[in-house]
Amino acid sequence: MFQALLIDKTDAGYGCALTELADDRLPAGEVTVRVSHSTLNYKDALAITGRSPVVRQFPMVPGIDLAGTVEASDDPRFQPGDAVLLNGWGVGEVHWGGLAQRARLKADWLLPLPAGLTAWDAMAIGTAGYTAMLCVMALQAHWAAQGVAPGAGDVLVTGAGGGVGSVAIALLARAGHRVVASTGRPHEADYLQALGAAEVIDRATLAAPGKPLQKERWIGVVDAVGSHTLANACASTRYGGAVAACGLAQGMDFPATVAPFILRGVTLYGIDSVMAPLARRRTAWQRLAAELDRALLARMTRTIPLADAIAAADDVLAGRVRGRLVVDVNA
Repeated sequence: MFQALLIDKTDAGYGCALTELADDRLPAGEVTVRVSHSTLNYKDALAITGRSPVVRQFPMVPGIDLAGTVEASDDPRFQPGDAVLLNGWGVGEVHWGGLAQRARLKADWLLPLPAGLTAWDAMAIGTAGYTAMLCVMALQAHWAAQGVAPGAGDVLVTGAGGGVGSVAIALLARAGHRVVASTGRPHEADYLQALGAAEVIDRATLAAPGKPLQKERWIGVVDAVGSHTLANACASTRYGGAVAACGLAQGMDFPATVAPFILRGVTLYGIDSVMAPLARRRTAWQRLAAELDRALLARMTRTIPLADAIAAADDVLAGRVRGRLVVDVNA
């Protein structure tokens, strides 16, 4: 038997509860993992609360991330005792996920835990931090092709107080960039500056409808917000600059024009973390292990027990959570 959050949808309605399950309830897969830690991401919060149709099969164990130890494997790439992690691949949406003490998964979805990272570290990073690194990788490749050096101009990070934003700030500042953090929580300015932000601006300056072309400022943008924020970020990106879009906290719409793209040569990169190929995932995780300051990671992270994850989902959606939430599934 093991404990898990279980979402179900019946005639009585949609609900999520902490449940004890038998091992024979686990879905098909080549590798069984004893989970030690998971996370609570924005998508997990949507799944737990049912505020968006994230879950597509019922019943479902949520949790798009997990880290733990292999218990049994039918795949030669993994042996009992191996430390592994997982992000995405539809886990927590169409296949039982990581907010549980045990998971059974396809071997193709797993990565060995990178050297130097603990399971807690990996989940403190989680999909949010891994997505932030994918954004940084896209921007750095763009800048390299353009001959743009670190420090050549400001880099904007929106949704800065969240998990993606927090990790993006730490990574970009460490690489030598001047980072401007956009947030709706001005009381978090000291926290954002401690992560490496040189300047903190109110998200209201970007969140309302704006002009198709605005004063050029950013050489690059990491955007986790979408909607008018993304449109304004593109409109104020410098000639030849780039925007990495990875989120939709403000909305899925993109109320913009083609002007920044055809008049300033701005490039918009869409960043998908769910189905990214293994080679890109390995590179991202190896770089996170090497480049992300562990002290900053600890500063941006709070750990909660599995039983508290349901209540915490409302806090995540309301923007009351700073940085990252690690879930200790055995606490």
